Amino acid sequence: MVDRDPQHSDPLDGFAQTLDRMAASSIAQATSGLSPATLFMAISDWAIHMASSPGKQLQLSAKAARKSARLLDYAVRKARDPDAAPAIEPLPQDHRFIDQAWQKPPFNLIAQSFLLNQQWWHAATSGIDGVSRHHEDIVNFVARQFLDYFSPSNFIATNPVLLKRIADTGGQCLADGAAHWLEDMQRQFRGEPPVGTEAFKPGETVATAKGKVVFRNQLVELIQYEPTTDKVRPEPVLIVPAWIMKYYILDLSPGNSMVKWLTAQGYTVFILSWHNPGTQDRDLDLDAYRRLGPMAALDAITTITGASKIHAAGYCLGGTLLSITAAAMARDHDERLASVTLLAAQTEFSEPGELGLFIDEAQLHILKNMMWSKGFLDSSQMGGAFQILRSNDLVWSHVLGTYLMGERDEMIDLMAWNADGTRMPYAMHSEYLTRLFLNDELAEGKYTVEGRNITLSAIRAPFFVVGTERDHVAPWKSVHKIHMLTGAEVTFVLTSGGHNAGIVSEPGHKNRRYEVLTRPADGPAYDADEWRDGAQKKQGSWWTEWDAWLDARSGEPITPPAMGAADKGYAPIADAPGHYVLEK
Repeated sequence: MVDRDPQHSDPLDGFAQTLDRMAASSIAQATSGLSPATLFMAISDWAIHMASSPGKQLQLSAKAARKSARLLDYAVRKARDPDAAPAIEPLPQDHRFIDQAWQKPPFNLIAQSFLLNQQWWHAATSGIDGVSRHHEDIVNFVARQFLDYFSPSNFIATNPVLLKRIADTGGQCLADGAAHWLEDMQRQFRGEPPVGTEAFKPGETVATAKGKVVFRNQLVELIQYEPTTDKVRPEPVLIVPAWIMKYYILDLSPGNSMVKWLTAQGYTVFILSWHNPGTQDRDLDLDAYRRLGPMAALDAITTITGASKIHAAGYCLGGTLLSITAAAMARDHDERLASVTLLAAQTEFSEPGELGLFIDEAQLHILKNMMWSKGFLDSSQMGGAFQILRSNDLVWSHVLGTYLMGERDEMIDLMAWNADGTRMPYAMHSEYLTRLFLNDELAEGKYTVEGRNITLSAIRAPFFVVGTERDHVAPWKSVHKIHMLTGAEVTFVLTSGGHNAGIVSEPGHKNRRYEVLTRPADGPAYDADEWRDGAQKKQGSWWTEWDAWLDARSGEPITPPAMGAADKGYAPIADAPGHYVLEK
């Protein structure tokens, strides 16, 4: 029946909505932000279609029989020949069974049985007709989590390396591991960072590049760095980092600081340092981040330096925000950007990688209401999601090494930075997940800024785009899709490493390599495989490639600008790294 009286709302609307939010928030707290509805629907989808697929069941039965036969064959061959080839090799990124102790009975059979079982479960959770791709990915992911948990490497009785360690130390390693566990639990309960992070303090051991905070608003501090050369390019460089972590990923220790390296190449460098939002900032939305972040910074830089053109670079979420900013500027005929550099930053979200496991309507319902109750998403919750995506590397290897082997990994600058997270306000993160991840509005030309559509195709400034080979946050093939969204010149670089270590890849870093290819303006839109076939392969750091690229798009060197502009409202406020980076 149609409501004939739309002027009068249901008096229970407000109460009902609040009650629903409270219920969803309670569920979120109990499930660490994961939606039980999503998991139930995924498993149900898989189970129903598996039950109605006798052909798939027959195939899996045959696979199980073949794998049992392979294991038996391996056992017989191994008994006759100690150097017999294994029945199955681990995946290249799986280092759990690399020690030679795993080649001796009975541990070789335990490891081989596990790997064959792992392969079977991959087949069981993949390729079932009728199961949605999203649900298939979730079921496959859940199966991997269970298998990683029950890996023989995680248990004393089935891990020969651990047994030897216990024997060699007389059990002291277990006592040390228990002490490590107790210390970590106490720190977690008190809200303290991991052991060893205290040695990496911004302004003392990290984030040490000399500079001044020349602008501050409710959301950002803008840091201008002191020149280290007699002359600088006339085009300053503005860096927009991600706001989920502190900016100093790009100014770590003196030897791997991108900021220090850029100033040494003769650039005037500015960087945004994001405020760590609290409950009072819950209504800051994505457009507030655009206006108060890069747009406010561009205005300040233009005034301070007098530059008519600015090189802008964005890392991760900062790169996505920079893309939105650049598209809005192009729409409004604002031509201040000399170039746009995107570092491990997505602009197209149809294939976001394994983060897409946590993105659907039911999951966002849970996340939004969890954030609604606090006004923000805590960094530990986001960090936990990233750890789950790589549980084998980031969770179970840590449990084995620290709590069973009794050995703590030495804290390094990158690990300390990773533990120094920030919160994300309710409005911004809800909007980001819905408009970009879920609806992919930016790529589809449906994203609006100030009530009007923007398109990446309007950007004519040249792009320098970096993807990393082992990126589980922004998969490089997703980053590469910028080719499909703009007709501007695109120089794409694929570098070794992951989301963080691939970007912090200073010259001189061992075993670094990259591939590069430039698509001219209005040239063909290469897909990822086509691009890689034609890309030039190089050894070393991609930073030098970027420097040459920026240099070719910069003017003749000039005298460095002053630090700030007091007479124009941009007097230096404080020394770098400023105040916001210290907020907890």
